[in-house]
Amino acid sequence: MITINNEPTAYTPIFLGTTQHSLRLSLQILIMVGMKLNDEIVETYNVTVSAIELGQLPNIGNEIAIDEITGSELSGFKSKLKQFDAQMQNTASTELEKLVDLKNVGRYQLLKGKNIMTQDMNTLEFDANNLKYVRQILNASQDSLAKRLKITRQTVNRFETEEQKISNKFLDKLLGSYPELAESIEVQFDWVSLTFPDLTSKQVIADVLRLQENLFLERPTSQNFYTREMAFAGEKNIYIQDFAPVKNPETEAVDQKFGTTLYLTGKGTRLFEKALLEQNMNWRDFFEKARLYRGHLTRLDIAINDKWGLLNMNDLVKAVQEKRFWSKSKSYAVHGNVDDGWTVDFGKSPFVIRAYDKHKEQANKGYDTDVKTRVELELHQDKAEYVLDEWLNNDAKLVNITFDILYTYLWFTNGKIDDQQLKSDTVRDEIEATVEPMPAWSLLTALGKKMKFVREPKKQSVERIEKWVLQSVVPSLAVLKKTGHWHEIIEAISTVELSAEHEKLVMATTKNAITQASKQLNINFENPTKKYNEDDKQGKGA
Repeated sequence: MITINNEPTAYTPIFLGTTQHSLRLSLQILIMVGMKLNDEIVETYNVTVSAIELGQLPNIGNEIAIDEITGSELSGFKSKLKQFDAQMQNTASTELEKLVDLKNVGRYQLLKGKNIMTQDMNTLEFDANNLKYVRQILNASQDSLAKRLKITRQTVNRFETEEQKISNKFLDKLLGSYPELAESIEVQFDWVSLTFPDLTSKQVIADVLRLQENLFLERPTSQNFYTREMAFAGEKNIYIQDFAPVKNPETEAVDQKFGTTLYLTGKGTRLFEKALLEQNMNWRDFFEKARLYRGHLTRLDIAINDKWGLLNMNDLVKAVQEKRFWSKSKSYAVHGNVDDGWTVDFGKSPFVIRAYDKHKEQANKGYDTDVKTRVELELHQDKAEYVLDEWLNNDAKLVNITFDILYTYLWFTNGKIDDQQLKSDTVRDEIEATVEPMPAWSLLTALGKKMKFVREPKKQSVERIEKWVLQSVVPSLAVLKKTGHWHEIIEAISTVELSAEHEKLVMATTKNAITQASKQLNINFENPTKKYNEDDKQGKGA
């Protein structure tokens, strides 16, 4: 319980660390405090606190003894603590001196349920049960698996009876011997939004994206309080919204308001990955460049593509209905049906984990995909920035970060979870120790760290129009042809005037190179590698 500006709340204040600019040897420091409700951080405050009253700094993730917070974003927030002990002054000063000497102080990892400061990834190790399940889905006996891996059957048996620990070397050998398993799961970006407070849309196109401006259609908009939109190929896949310049009728001066947001949708990320290829860049390069222009993530979707069908949405939905799952968020929702495909959401903005039947979703739109089931992490604002910080600043692989988050926030089981277990202080540890996990979910999280983060460049196409014509127009055209009206159709096609949107679509579709850098690079745009491994610093094809 804590009072915020004289309003009692049900929040529990959690210590999230100090901030860089507050670390000075004084008696007033600035700390970040999270408001915890139902086991989830729902708000954060940067609060000035007395070092004497605070005493020894608590571990990140622990409750902090703050009784009251007052203030505002403009003037700053101050706090009152529950207890005061003058003898703690020396301890507090000593702790501050230690913090000054720490490398990268102020950039702490949000601990995902741990009570100590650590940079270790909280991922699941591949264990005996995972190995047994792999054999099951591969329909392989211990003997046939041993022969494939060129080891003894006794070694496989020792792994499965936990007499011998499964090493990373063995797991690499397993994935190398069964490429269908190694390629069954992959990670890719599926939505990226960035705000640039100091740029216009045309500056984002020219300086950040480095795309050809003539491939964008400029049009008015009223979305998100903006007045102008620049859409690549006239479509909302890669588009930027900002403020159109306004001329003062009296002075003739042009007023240009700065601030813009870039949107890369699911298809837009694939199209932009072609631009990255042309510029010999990867996603890490792009985000580092965006930050030079003060780009700030407003949304980042990370997709985990299950191409094997390891996860069955019917099984996941049944587990949710039978309460055979644990989630850090108490909010969840099930949508869809067996025929059209299920979707299950866990959490609400700014952080949602979503699992859905990708194959059925695409089939309903008339498209085909090799992805069976998709699990998405949808992160907004600071949640997205936390992930980007961890990736860029700590030299961690995005795949490891992704499965670290997934394992930490969501877990499915084969057995029912008792209500009493959900009330435990160590609820997650209690469940893992006593309730059998869902084999498919356990295997997904255990294998995840070995999978690839891929880039899949695609060209702009008119596939959407083509599919619509084939499905809805061609039968009517066949009737016209057989009844002698084909000539009129050909003449109409030849003389029709395309709209501005269609002209941009034609231009973007027929151009192989879409960036300013294309002429300086020796890239075969006609036949690019289908996929690129983002964790490969040489940018080789996946």
